[in-house]
Amino acid sequence: MESRRSPLKSAVPSNVVSPVRRCSRTACGRPAVATLTYVYADSTAVLGPLATYAEPHCYDLCAEHGERLTAPRGWEVVRLTDGSAPARPSGDDLEALANAVREAARPQGRTAEAGAPNGRRADPREVARRGHLRVLRSPDS
Repeated sequence: MESRRSPLKSAVPSNVVSPVRRCSRTACGRPAVATLTYVYADSTAVLGPLATYAEPHCYDLCAEHGERLTAPRGWEVVRLTDGSAPARPSGDDLEALANAVREAARPQGRTAEAGAPNGRRADPREVARRGHLRVLRSPDS
């Protein structure tokens, strides 16, 4: 006796499978934007751009789970950017910008001292200067 159904028509249609890769976290259906890989030898978790192919020991994460990622105690998290997203300024960047604005807003009369190059007062502890950074002698010496 021959079956009336063809193999393709007998298959159950599924809307669970999607061409878009999804977040690996349980019950999260958002699209994945980053791939997490653990480097056990270095105790490092590396979160980078979404990998080209799904690998067995890598985890795809959505934006929310990627931002909230933490590593076990003693481990380091390395976040790699793909360059397409705009970089968010760090605290150091904002502090450097604030210092530059303060320096530019300072009246020239206060900073100018006689005999000092570029109108800056010579600090006896200062060993070297590069831009706005200074190298100071240790207080012990």
